[in-house]
Amino acid sequence: MSGRTVGGHRVWDGAFYRVRRNGYEVCFAPDAGVPLDEMDDVDMWVIFDNGERWSGTIYTLDVVHRVMDHWRETGECLGGRFFYVWDGLIVRDRGITGMVDVVDDLVRTGDYRSVFRDSGPEDEDTDA
Repeated sequence: MSGRTVGGHRVWDGAFYRVRRNGYEVCFAPDAGVPLDEMDDVDMWVIFDNGERWSGTIYTLDVVHRVMDHWRETGECLGGRFFYVWDGLIVRDRGITGMVDVVDDLVRTGDYRSVFRDSGPEDEDTDA
């Protein structure tokens, strides 16, 4: 396991890496075999103690640059001239530790509601 623990409990839960905070946890679905401090593109959820869930994907600037360069070659997104995702967050640096710092700030300020997608309560039946 890589990464330091700062103000929370960090634990592997099967394929998920969970970081416990006061009142919520950040749950990551990292790619197998990629060290946590090298993670540059990862799906994640913020799960509050009241069951509220918010989901998103975190990308580094390098990932966005690589994708846009690829699209320049394939012609997608007007030849790589734009990049968008509905629930995406772009961060400067790779690694779970820095990503958690950013998510913590978004939760503290309430901006997570603008950045991430409301996934509904944890006990809500999503199969309907």
